[in-house]
Amino acid sequence: VQLQASGGGLVQPGGSLNLSCTASGSIFRINTMGWYRQAPGKEREFVASIRSGGSTNHANSVLGRFTISRDNAKNTVYLQMDSLEPEDTAVYYCTADIVNDATMDKARRYWGQGTQVTVSS
Repeated sequence: VQLQASGGGLVQPGGSLNLSCTASGSIFRINTMGWYRQAPGKEREFVASIRSGGSTNHANSVLGRFTISRDNAKNTVYLQMDSLEPEDTAVYYCTADIVNDATMDKARRYWGQGTQVTVSS
């Protein structure tokens, strides 16, 4: 299984970016998908998650500014980031809890390679 993330870059404060992450490989079912981030010198932190049915959870620090969504047909999760602040600068990692085949009784968490988001004027 591979998770390929894209959409990062350099943006000015107040700007927007849309991250995407597509899972491929041995996939029977994808349960929860999500995003984490890690800023320089800090621990990796939760940003947002979305279940297969569409229910979402966002960290308080991004609530009202970031929106997670997914396209189950494309095995893809998105993170729309608006009103970006310098404090949002970090490497963003996507995750997917994947059941690889019908014989598995629980999912395994996979991580993407990370995409850099830099918010600076």
